[in-house]
Amino acid sequence: MIQRIQSLWLLAASVCTFLSMKFPFYYIGPHTELTSDQFNATTKIVLLMLTSILGALCLFTIFIYKQRKLQLWLAILAIIISILNIFLYFNYKKDYTGGGLALTSVMVFAVPVFLFFAVQGIYKDQKLVKSMDRLR
Repeated sequence: MIQRIQSLWLLAASVCTFLSMKFPFYYIGPHTELTSDQFNATTKIVLLMLTSILGALCLFTIFIYKQRKLQLWLAILAIIISILNIFLYFNYKKDYTGGGLALTSVMVFAVPVFLFFAVQGIYKDQKLVKSMDRLR
């Protein structure tokens, strides 16, 4: 399971997703330690639910490595959810004036990239297994 590179990509996507709940995506005004001045996934309930589902989906997808076709479709679904998550972040960011993107917002943008690499790895495994079945 961990020997496959896509498992590592899925794990990285899951970690980045769960860390986006803790670290800010957008900060308002001068950077302070107050959580009221930071906008992250826990600020809005829709973002919290979508981020939680995305992180759990990434973790679940790691453990169904024997069902590559289902794993591929779930990873593609996770990419769609992560893009929707980014769209919602920017949509809710409009509510705040001033400030800017935090450095930790990179984690939100890294999730679809990690998932894309995982899909590539799953697809390569699928092709390899199909080619081995033809040789038998």
